[in-house]
Amino acid sequence: MKAKITINTLDTIGDIDPRIYGSFIEHLGRAVYGGIYEPTHETADDMGFRKDVLELVKSLNVPVVRYPGGNFVSGYNWEDGIGDRAKRPRKLELAWNSIETNEIGIDEFQEWAKRAGAEINMAVNLGTRGAEDARNLVEYCNLDTDTYYADLRRKNGFEKPFGIKLWCLGNEMDGEWQIGHKTPQEYARLACETAKLMKLTDPTIELVACGSSAPTMPTFGEWERTVLRECYDHVDYLSMHSYYGNTDDDTDDFLASSMDMEQFIIDTANICDEIKAEKKSDKEIKLSFDEWNIWFHSKEQDKQVKPWQIAPPLLEDIFNVEDALVVGCLLITLLRHCDRVKVACLAQLVNVIAPIMTETGGRLWMQTIYYPFLHCSVNGRGKALRTVCECGTYDTKNHSNVPYVDCIAAANGSDITLFAVNRSADESCVLELSGFEGYSLVSHTVLTDEDMKRCNSADEPDAVSPVQQEISGEVSLVPRSWNMLKFTVK
Repeated sequence: MKAKITINTLDTIGDIDPRIYGSFIEHLGRAVYGGIYEPTHETADDMGFRKDVLELVKSLNVPVVRYPGGNFVSGYNWEDGIGDRAKRPRKLELAWNSIETNEIGIDEFQEWAKRAGAEINMAVNLGTRGAEDARNLVEYCNLDTDTYYADLRRKNGFEKPFGIKLWCLGNEMDGEWQIGHKTPQEYARLACETAKLMKLTDPTIELVACGSSAPTMPTFGEWERTVLRECYDHVDYLSMHSYYGNTDDDTDDFLASSMDMEQFIIDTANICDEIKAEKKSDKEIKLSFDEWNIWFHSKEQDKQVKPWQIAPPLLEDIFNVEDALVVGCLLITLLRHCDRVKVACLAQLVNVIAPIMTETGGRLWMQTIYYPFLHCSVNGRGKALRTVCECGTYDTKNHSNVPYVDCIAAANGSDITLFAVNRSADESCVLELSGFEGYSLVSHTVLTDEDMKRCNSADEPDAVSPVQQEISGEVSLVPRSWNMLKFTVK
């Protein structure tokens, strides 16, 4: 099988915002307690954060982390997680049927983020709370004034503001599962007034309004139009969420999941532009795909978890080779739309549908999906180049004309990195590369395995890991593989 890939080094899609490689830590399962925070662990630092986890997070070069939710935030009082830990309340956490100790809150998380080299994408509670509490939180985090909440931060030991610049106006408020679920009209009005108060408090912040929590939501389209008609002048981004899974054990169809993401991005961007034209505005709303990943492996086992535990194991999907290939395709799709998608958050970062897994009190390891995310985050910076791939296609029960090869190139200085997935089950793909003569291939990294269901574990942390392909005259992608090819000027 052959594929002709044409890259025009002068034809850029757009600048790649580093925040497209963001991630997510929610007070859910073992993401916080037993994940990033475990004061009794042998690697714990002075604040109780696991240093082994921190090192892996830093290696991913994650620029922004969404916090504290997720569904969790819609019933959360941020004041419960500040000040004297001995006085913080233990509360029922209704989104995930757990007990929240509030041992970690924004006071501690902002320090973890600094140590991880990441900014915070902070969500406010628009489920059970509203504009007043949101503007108070902005003052607590960002202001240097001699006023109540800024002074409260100082009293709690933080003289300098946290400087959080990106904020989410609630989470998945279109979902009936959400605490404080709203109709489009209810959310639109609340989000608009909250945005106004937050930006009056700190005009330098950027705001993300809730879009649909999936493209399959019955209100998709109506929700976006209603929210944007109300909020357009006061927000900067519209959020998108979508998860993918191989529930029918159909690998060919699963590997085409990124086509669904692509259509979701196109449809949402078109709606934003429709409202822009309707309002005769010069402002373009950007997209924040602030929840995306594979999620389906753990759903049955989660039904067996007893309620009202502290940090029970929830959403602990164990990812395999085909999951890594799909994550690679999803990353390629986000890069292909980097002109519009400026923020994206892999959900989540540790233990909860995550690239990094830990044993409470024990070891940690990288899941298969860690590697394509690592490769893109470290090497996919700069500008995305328009990349045309001519190759064969196939059909599945849910998708038509699926290209066997999905790819995108990123240019950074004198280097070009090509990310590519060969979806074919049995054929290698020989690449015919054109449009960037004068460059030579210096490395070819491959992730694959004969067993698409193979996983990493604490006992076998390197069962699936990338290998370096020998560079010869012919460039070939082996069947069902994730590939990173690095080129530099000769």
